[in-house]
Amino acid sequence: MERQVRRMYVILRRKHIAAALCSALALVLVPLGLAQLPGEHVSASKAANTNWGLSFQKEGEPPVGNASADYLKQYGAYYLGDTSKKTIYLTFDAGYENGYTPAILDALKKHNVKATFFVVGDWVDKYPESVKALHDAGHEVMNHSLHHDHYNALTADQVVADVTACNEKIAAITGVTPCLIRCPYGEYDDHVISAIRSMGMEPIQWDVDSLDWKDYDADTICQRVTSKLSPGSIVLFHNAALHTPEALPAILDHMAREGYSLLPISQLIYRENYTIDHAGRQFCQAQSEQ
Repeated sequence: MERQVRRMYVILRRKHIAAALCSALALVLVPLGLAQLPGEHVSASKAANTNWGLSFQKEGEPPVGNASADYLKQYGAYYLGDTSKKTIYLTFDAGYENGYTPAILDALKKHNVKATFFVVGDWVDKYPESVKALHDAGHEVMNHSLHHDHYNALTADQVVADVTACNEKIAAITGVTPCLIRCPYGEYDDHVISAIRSMGMEPIQWDVDSLDWKDYDADTICQRVTSKLSPGSIVLFHNAALHTPEALPAILDHMAREGYSLLPISQLIYRENYTIDHAGRQFCQAQSEQ
């Protein structure tokens, strides 16, 4: 059974790779969203901002976005926190279960760290006790879609229905309705973000990908994450990845030595009196005016 579950997980991740490669060919950047819908007409002036991605130009420094500040303000998709503060946000995507979630919770507890888990509705149905364990441990349980479908292929109404259904499943267990979502495959476009924000929710991406789903060994995962960290980083892990529980202690120790504080994602977002710069970084309005 475990082998079958792992095979399903690998298939999902291969789909993730295919989606990422398609976006990368269009962007020549790390794909993180706002991809133009097939067949959708966009003016030449807007087209430059319709495909939104990140370019990692220097190791250990924040990536650079290719969308303008004005365009980002319309949609508010977050991949990086306030870079003036040494804060890191740990996130875990949960769509499958290979039995590693308890070990991840143990590592986070030993380091007194609270994280944000983006969970798929199907996972909630199969593992309600895990959802409750996440919530009871003080971690945030947020939305990662109902069935991990490609939102870009859905209508706005379908996106809203999908997000709502997953929210209801989570809230039935935790008593808390999610206010954040990570879109499946890390892909979305203008209409997806607009639909999500019409619900009062915020889409969350990442700027540091552990690539733990590739089953790299713990040392490789640790080196990859720690070399790419910068103030405000949102780090992506997966609860079903083989070596993530083993890699986490060393990563968390490194963050502590470097003076980083770790917070759940909900504490990243300024909901009023903020600005977003050309690279998609959010700043408090008062701070940006100093």
